[in-house]
Amino acid sequence: MNPTTLNGATLEKLISAAVAAPSFRGSRPWRYRLDPDTGTFQVRAVPAPGVPEPEAAARALHVSVGAAVFNLRVALAHFGWEPDVQLLPVPGDPDLLAAVRPIGPRHVGDSPYRDLYDAIWRRHSCRTPYFAHCPTGAVVLELIDAAHAEGASLTLPRTEETLRLLRLTAEAEERGERDTGRAVASGGRVHEDSGAGAASLDSGRRPLVAVLCTPDDSCADWLRAGQAMERVVLLATAHTVHATLLHEAMEWPDLRAAMRTTDCGPGLVQMLIRFGAAASEDCAPRVPVRWSAERG
Repeated sequence: MNPTTLNGATLEKLISAAVAAPSFRGSRPWRYRLDPDTGTFQVRAVPAPGVPEPEAAARALHVSVGAAVFNLRVALAHFGWEPDVQLLPVPGDPDLLAAVRPIGPRHVGDSPYRDLYDAIWRRHSCRTPYFAHCPTGAVVLELIDAAHAEGASLTLPRTEETLRLLRLTAEAEERGERDTGRAVASGGRVHEDSGAGAASLDSGRRPLVAVLCTPDDSCADWLRAGQAMERVVLLATAHTVHATLLHEAMEWPDLRAAMRTTDCGPGLVQMLIRFGAAASEDCAPRVPVRWSAERG
């Protein structure tokens, strides 16, 4: 099939898909610039306040941008292109985090993302307790493979280790609530992916929580983690499995260090993801999508 023409309507759909990705504290820390000669999308960083520590803020920014880059890849494939991605393409330009160039054509039926485009629009963070052990074992294996395809690992720790990780997340939430109280008093806001309340132990049930890790902790690893995270979450959504991102402990260096677990090997923990079937459809509302793209 021939790729769809990159006209204004298609460009709007591509960028809308990209910016529908989850981001830390609703920051959406990205800006897109389109080179009209090559059709390359430059994805640039837009730092946002809110994360306590500078390194945690940088990691959060890169993970968020990685998720948006993955959505852009999915959207390009949906419209018939093969997405060619370069991470950190210009060493002297640290704000340029990725360059995504549509090449092709690729038949949509051959795309590894063919079931994920619709999931972009159906993905939500759900903060309610989960009532069932979901996904199935077969789906879990697909999720593990999806993370591996993006250079990350996804592991399910033992029950006692899962509860320890959730207690660390709950401690991070308590710290965050104190900070949020100060932010609200000064006019701040809470966003759809804040994860507030997500560390509950599901009313005594055993929650299914996976740990997403990367081999190292460089900027490129953070971008890969974001792409792996989004690929896993969209695949879960495609299988009608709810997923909640538990990132609160990642914002505190001491708590993130305590997240290291032998159950998940020597990798660096980038995210916890809770899976299941929500007891209700009380999903967090999305902030309305607003986007703009700069042309070169």
